Amino acid sequence: MKLDDDIHNYYEHLVLERIEKLGLDKTKESDFLADLCCLALNQVPPRYIRYEVDMAFYLPQNERQQMEMNVVNAVDKALGYLNQKDVRQ
Repeated sequence: MKLDDDIHNYYEHLVLERIEKLGLDKTKESDFLADLCCLALNQVPPRYIRYEVDMAFYLPQNERQQMEMNVVNAVDKALGYLNQKDVRQ
């Protein structure tokens, strides 16, 4: 059995959005960004969807805000870890 290729974790979208907002996609290497995504996504619960429009239509505003705050915290924590790791090496 193969899951549909359209199924993905909505938090992936939010994490990438946060990375772009911080401008990290322009200043960091792809390996750093991949590690950052993994570390951040492992801190938030998965939220699987098929279509982005489903989340836009059915997700209450307060829940969306909570998810965004979860992502801010997760990305900040992951960044701190990776930056500390870079300094030690």
